[in-house]
Amino acid sequence: MAVKACLFDLDGVIVDTAKYHYLAWKRLANELGFDFTEQDNERLKGVSRVRSLEILLEIGGLSLDEATKEQLAAKKNVWYVESISTMDEREILPGVKSFFAAIRAAGIKTALGSASKNAMMILKNVGMVQSFDAIVDGNHTSQAKPDPEVFLLGAKALGLNPEDCVVFEDAESGIEAATRAGMRSVGMGSSEHLGQATIVISAMTEMSLERLIALGESN
Repeated sequence: MAVKACLFDLDGVIVDTAKYHYLAWKRLANELGFDFTEQDNERLKGVSRVRSLEILLEIGGLSLDEATKEQLAAKKNVWYVESISTMDEREILPGVKSFFAAIRAAGIKTALGSASKNAMMILKNVGMVQSFDAIVDGNHTSQAKPDPEVFLLGAKALGLNPEDCVVFEDAESGIEAATRAGMRSVGMGSSEHLGQATIVISAMTEMSLERLIALGESN
């Protein structure tokens, strides 16, 4: 198949906002009386805010009513938004700009497929809104990854079939979502966590137009 589009997760793929999520969740956990480690945070990658809070509370051994959980999720988001409001183009991960320039020059379409409800704010702050032909974020979806909804909506917005698309993800749930959508995938991170991806790279600096084309041509 010829690759006609690349669909990108946001956090950990385009920009490094994962650190801001972690610090906000850790602050919330500390306020609730327990610690939240970077290892714990691995469980939150690619997961919705509501599910992330549920995992956090499981770690802390807490059971709270829905109203309280809504308040806590909102509080965490306020802290997170305060952090990302100061972001600029320096937060774009290495290799992203050059890879986007190469694929767009080749006529390959681009879409964002993110669970984040703050995606537009982040893209505006780092100056990348115009880099995408379609943007699908947490405000457009009802199902969280590993459900394939976000990527299927991205392909639809581009007017393409799933098999025409390659997904770039740093989360295990995101790779599973891509597979369930019928798309090939590039895992960004370690093979230990992302072994189900079609290929795994440690950073976008390892990606090129030639490698993308080869990925489309492979069986």
